[in-house]
Amino acid sequence: MNIFRGLGIALITPFKPDFSVDYDALGRLVDYQIENGADFLCILATTGETPCLTKEEKSNIKNLVVEHVKGRIPIVIGCGGNNTAAVIEELQNGDFSGIDGILSVCPYYNKPSQEGLYQHFKAIAEASPLPVILYNVPGRTGVNLQAQTTVRIANDCPNVVAIKEASGNLEQIDEILKNKPVGFDVISGDDGLTFQMIACGAVGVISVIGNALPKEFSKMLRYEMNGEMAPALRIHHTFTELFKLLFVDGNPAGVKCILHEMGMVHNVLRLPLVPTRVSTVQRISDCMKELKLL
Repeated sequence: MNIFRGLGIALITPFKPDFSVDYDALGRLVDYQIENGADFLCILATTGETPCLTKEEKSNIKNLVVEHVKGRIPIVIGCGGNNTAAVIEELQNGDFSGIDGILSVCPYYNKPSQEGLYQHFKAIAEASPLPVILYNVPGRTGVNLQAQTTVRIANDCPNVVAIKEASGNLEQIDEILKNKPVGFDVISGDDGLTFQMIACGAVGVISVIGNALPKEFSKMLRYEMNGEMAPALRIHHTFTELFKLLFVDGNPAGVKCILHEMGMVHNVLRLPLVPTRVSTVQRISDCMKELKLL
């Protein structure tokens, strides 16, 4: 059974001006999420700039988040890659204490076939000590996990409990929702399409904008999941421009800019990522003020 429902936060990694991890800011951010409507956290994934973290930093971040959460909400951790054997080794030997699930991205760069994707995730499911959420984001990986393959994995691997779908292909997402087995869920991986995906049957989102605005975004989800479509749609439309601005200069540059404007983190990313352009910062600031969020 999938426990990852509602508002999930794709948690950023705050850095200090010297590019070291800002653990104090991270602790405050975790508490802020829980106090403002987050239903679960997703750590050490794309938005957390995980490829630019050391093994020691990843361990420290995981331990800090677990310590701050204190079991109040579930935690899912990124554990994926394009070397199946290496992912399996991490699953078998890593410390997952305090963690409730694994988010595993489609293998990137080497562009496997659909059969290769199936065998990759089947092997991960067999090795994982925790429930697995698939992560399909072809814009980053260069390969799309097709609906038929997703459903095949869901049917054959009982501990694969959901997919974070960020393909942007609503027809494909609807095909998964129509054919998936009971107990397997679809989670939105795109803030801007969350309203539409929930309407089709998705059970939540792993959100970028939720880092900064969990209270507002969770309100939209709760309205919609309770069948109150009109107020949910109003909130969705309120954030349309902000959704676009979040990704103008890449992720997590946009949401770190918002958090910086709110006084919560330094506007610092690790190369090869860089902060948003001055013009984007101004547009984000203007939008936030217009929405009375600053």
